[in-house]
Amino acid sequence: MSEVLVLGATGTTGSRVAAFLAQRGVVVRSATRTPTVAGQVRFDWADRETHAPALHGVSAVYLIAPLAEPDPVPSVEPFLAEAARQGVRRVVQLSSSAMPEGAPGLGAVHHLVRTTVPEWAVLRPSWFMQNFTGESPLARDARDGEIVTATGNGRVAFVDAGDIAAVAGHALVDEVPHNTEHVLTGPEALSYADAAAIVARRLGRPVRHRAVTADELALRLTGHGIPAAYAAVLAALDTDIAAGSEDRVTDTVERVTGRPARGFREFAEAEIR
Repeated sequence: MSEVLVLGATGTTGSRVAAFLAQRGVVVRSATRTPTVAGQVRFDWADRETHAPALHGVSAVYLIAPLAEPDPVPSVEPFLAEAARQGVRRVVQLSSSAMPEGAPGLGAVHHLVRTTVPEWAVLRPSWFMQNFTGESPLARDARDGEIVTATGNGRVAFVDAGDIAAVAGHALVDEVPHNTEHVLTGPEALSYADAAAIVARRLGRPVRHRAVTADELALRLTGHGIPAAYAAVLAALDTDIAAGSEDRVTDTVERVTGRPARGFREFAEAEIR
């Protein structure tokens, strides 16, 4: 196959997708706003002049829609039209378990992907385990001893970004196109109180979960620099979790990759500092 274009190639899943493909001898074209090394190409959702050159000569695309945009369709639709014009056959989109096809935002992109290219897959992962690491608001809160959500006692089967990337890699290069959506979870659904207890054991100090209202959470997220409209979307997703929307476990990771999904406890021991 010719090159695979990986959008968001320096991000949480994109970097892992690029590594997965490279390890299997696939030529990767890594898209970034500021390319600095060989194999990277300039790509900016806000600059359409970068889209056609990034797509030239590629056969497949790992698609991450513009981040923090409640309605990414105006950006993604012309990009997919250009991909189709250039003969791109396969697109694998990163979506969300919270967004079925046709829902506003990523769900609308899901519909575009399914109806624009002949070979496709849409990944709908649960919440990332990696949200508990690095400089994300949740990780910073956990290090300060308190995880704040509007999820109540709702449970989430957190999924590892490496498992998402492995499924994406297979969907990009498997001989037979997947032509389906994949709901991706870890092997166990946990409440945020459960997760806080696991993080506390790993850090060796108390970490508690504090439940707040959606409005309180949205205000808190804006304080972390998240745009107000997107903060409201995230807070509303928390209330869906409280109602049970993410209390499920799938075997998709194992079915696609041939190995079990990583568990949260294993992840915490290896990566939470």
